[in-house]
This record gives sequence, structure tokens and C-alpha cells, in this order.
Amino acid sequence: MKNRYLAYIAIVTILSSSCGTTKKQAISDVQAKPETEEKSISDDDKNEFEYTFIEGLKQKMIGNQQAAITLFSKCLEINPTSSSAMFELAKIYSSNGDLTSSSLLLEKAINIDPQNKWHKVLLAQIYQQGKQYNKAAGLYQQLYTIDPENLEYLYMNASLLSSAEKYDQAIEVYNELEKKIGINDQISVEKQQIYQSAGKKKEAQAELQKLIDFNPKEPRYYGLMADYYLSEKDDANALKYYLKILEIDPDNGFVLFSLTSFYRQKEDKEKAWEYVRRGFLNKMADVETKIQYYLMIMAEPEKPFFTDDQVDELVNILVKTNADDYRVFTVYAEYLISKGKLAEARDQLRKVLETNKDNYMIWERMLMISNDLLDFKGIYTDAEKALELFPNQPLLYGLRAVACLQLEKYSEALDVLNEGEPYLLGNKPMKIQFDLYRAEANYKLDRVEEAFKAFDAVIQLDPENWLAMNNYAYYLSLRNENLEKAEQLSGRAVRANPENPTYLDTYAWVLFMRKDYTLARFYMDTAIKNGGDKNGVIVEHYGDILFMLGQKENALEQWKKAMETGEGSTLLSEKIKQQRYLDK
Repeated sequence: MKNRYLAYIAIVTILSSSCGTTKKQAISDVQAKPETEEKSISDDDKNEFEYTFIEGLKQKMIGNQQAAITLFSKCLEINPTSSSAMFELAKIYSSNGDLTSSSLLLEKAINIDPQNKWHKVLLAQIYQQGKQYNKAAGLYQQLYTIDPENLEYLYMNASLLSSAEKYDQAIEVYNELEKKIGINDQISVEKQQIYQSAGKKKEAQAELQKLIDFNPKEPRYYGLMADYYLSEKDDANALKYYLKILEIDPDNGFVLFSLTSFYRQKEDKEKAWEYVRRGFLNKMADVETKIQYYLMIMAEPEKPFFTDDQVDELVNILVKTNADDYRVFTVYAEYLISKGKLAEARDQLRKVLETNKDNYMIWERMLMISNDLLDFKGIYTDAEKALELFPNQPLLYGLRAVACLQLEKYSEALDVLNEGEPYLLGNKPMKIQFDLYRAEANYKLDRVEEAFKAFDAVIQLDPENWLAMNNYAYYLSLRNENLEKAEQLSGRAVRANPENPTYLDTYAWVLFMRKDYTLARFYMDTAIKNGGDKNGVIVEHYGDILFMLGQKENALEQWKKAMETGEGSTLLSEKIKQQRYLDK
């Protein structure tokens, strides 16, 4: 159970975050009668032990754990009762996740040296990791008995007893701790949670009431009580305590959002809107809380609670009241993206970069928006600026290379890719993209052999890269080279994407080049039905196929349609003029 209003006050330095509980128990099994004292060893053995032990520490310090294990194990061969060697080995095993070996060594070390607190602290932590809470609590009781001034041990004893579900014992230890330090909200809340878990509602409520009586002007305590009643499904009393907070602190922004959540659960849209709006307008509510609540509102777009106009108003309030916080503009940008307003969203991110140019994620988000907008000039310029700040980010090189390709700066694209290559560092998806861009750039520069090698590299790395297969096959068909391979590659892409008009067009064109005009028409008909009729190149190819099938009038009609799209080959106008197929 988490309490939103609890600002934890450190009563002790806490080693672990787990909650605790148990009454003082008898000393754990771990504290058995010492098996044996550290045995006496000869001076020669003592010297060898000290040398080996120091070497073990050195190896551990430089991270050579296996060598350290070997050396500390040798120490135990020299002196089998050395609790120090056991402790060092236990620490290594613990750091490697071998809790069993670590705990066995520590149990033996403690039997040899029962007063060593560090052995017990580490063993308690290991027991806790292994969810042996009762054993861990027993060790902290032993530690507290040895050092009664260390209240951390007393707290951890109680906390772990609680985790062990020994609630009565935990309450006793918490009460003892409370006598020593006075009323403390952390202790009271943990006691309340124990009582509530044990079904003792009256006692749970009394713990929180004790806090309110202790400081009636502290809003957090009323919030804890409200949370308690909410968890007990007592909405009336929960609301009473939430409203009490507003009486004490009318500008308490947090309770405004708590009331918003309360009324959202009640499906009371009017009240929920009243309080969420007040919360966003409230200058005392921190920006982080507002942003988190906004993100929570937007987390389920398919089930909106507030209207689009209301969300729009909240976002605008957020921007107007927190114009000095860059995170607000980031949130606003995401909101605009969700509304399809990409250009406006990019403008907001540019504002963020004016004051936070070192934020890589903002650069990346802005560049990806430019990519969605097909603004390759923008990508070209912005990626260069981003690379000055983040020269080790391979994605930036990839985006700039894409921009170079689209702007027909093919040599520069290759330079950018070569510059970014060292930063891939085994990033396979990025390596595939780099090779694909390299293939395209080389082909446009008429470096055909290099281009085809790059395509082969892509397909070897990613046997399901349909785009690479399609483009590779298309370029082979344009050159009337290795058409068998082109048909194989294109066929694989089409089988995996049977409704993709671009892939269907490529396959039809490969068949056309192989003079299989009837089958080419079948695939081209499918391409046209799947949206290819809007692409001038595809429509022109359709006309070419029809011409070869003897349907000259239909072919001319398709060529004219292709011309109307503003796309098509450089030969298209001549085909129409001469009313025949031309290949050069």
C-alpha cells in the first residue's frame, strides 16, 4: 500500500527499502556457539597467508574476481578458520548472485567471530535478498543487542519482521523505536499498514489519528487518512479528509489532483473537471505533478474522460503558467503530434532546443518529425547541427545520409555513412540501414558493383529485408542484368507483401523484362487495384505491358494517365507522341 502524502522523514540511515515487522525474537539460529577460534598457525604460514590475502584484495580491487576467489580460497587452505577470508569470498559470491555460497561462508564466519557486525550485516542483507525475512530480522536483533545506540538495527528488525508477516512482534519493535525517537510519520504509517494488513481497522485508523493530533495543521496527515479510507472503500470519509486539507491549505495543489482522481473514479465529470482545472491553474502545484497528471490523462486515448476541448485548455494553461520550463514545451509538442499537427510540434521542440540544446532526445524527436514531414532539407541542416553536439550517435548519421540521398547529394551521403560507421558498435539494425543507404548512393553514382555488394550485405544481415530485395531486383531489371536473380528477389518480397503496389510493380517489371507479358500484366493489375493507379511510374509500366500485349489504345490511355500525375520516365512524352513503347 503506497501513501501519496507521506514525505518520509529519515529516522535512521536505512540500508534497505523493504518494510519490516516483528517483535523482538530470540537470537537467530545463526548465532550458534562458536565452532572454533581462529586457529594458531606457524609464522611461515602466517606470512604466506598475509601475502596471499593482500594479493586477493588487489585482484578484487582491479575487478579480477576469479583470481581473487582462487587467492582467498588458498587463504582458507592455509587457515581454514579465517573469518576474514570467508567474508571476502562471501562478498564476491554475493556480488555475483550466488547467495547460497555467500550465506554458507558468512554463517561459518559468524560462528567463528560472533561479535563482528559486518559479517552479520552482510548476511542479513543476503537473507533479505533471498526473502528469508525472519532470519534477517534475527540478525538485526543481535546487532542491536551488541550496539543499542544504533537505531538503524532496531528499525530494520521491525521492518523485516513485518515482511515476515510477524505483525505482533513488528508492532512491539516499532513501539520500542517510537519510545526512543518520539512520534514519527514513517513509523506511524508502517504501523498503520501492518494493522490494516492484519484486519485491525480500528488500530490502523488510530495510528493516523495520532499523527493528526500530534500536528493538526499538517495537510499530509489528513491526506494519509483520506488514502486509508479510500483503500477501505469508504468514499464519504475519504472526501471529508480531502476537503479538510483544502480548509487548512486552500492552495494545496496535490489535493486538487487527488480530488480529481476521486471524482474520476466516481465518473463525476463536472467535479473532476473543476478540480483538475484548478490544479493546473494553481501556481503552488509543481510542474512535475501537472505533467504527470496530464500524461496519466492521455495514457488511454481510446477511453477519454475529458473532452478534446478540455484537454486542449489544460495544455494551454500548462504552457501559459510554466513558460520557463522546457518540459512543458516537450509535452505540448507531443500533444500537437497526437493531433497530427507535426509542423507546429516541431516548432515547439525548436523552442526547447533554444535553451536545452544538449538534450539529445529532443533533437532526435525533432528530426523524426521532419522525416515524417518529408522535410529533407530540414533534416540535412538540423542533423548537421546535432552531430556537432553528439558526434557518437549513429542515428544522426543515418538521418543525414537519408537527407543527402533525397537531395541527390550522393557522394556526401557516402562520406556521412563512412564517418558514422565507427559508432555503430555492433548495432545490427543501424548497420543494415547504413548498408542500404550505401547501396542506393553507390547506384546513383553509377558504382554498380559497389551498390550490388551493399545490397547483398543487407540481405545477408537481414534475410527478410523486403525493401532491399525490391530495390535490388528493380535495379537489376533496369540494367537487364541477372534477371533470374531479380525475379527470385522480387518474388520473395511479393510473397511476403502480396498487396504492396511498389513490390508488385517491380515483380511485374522483372517479368516484363523477361518478356513474360501475360504474367506481368496479372501482377500489374494487382498493383493497380492496391493503389498503384495513383503512382505515375506504375501506371506508365502498366501501359508498357499493355502495349507489348498488343493493346495499343489501352497503353496510350495509361501513358496519358501517367503524364497527368507529373511522374513517369523521361521517355513518357515520346511514348505518347509516337504512340509506341520506347526503351531508350
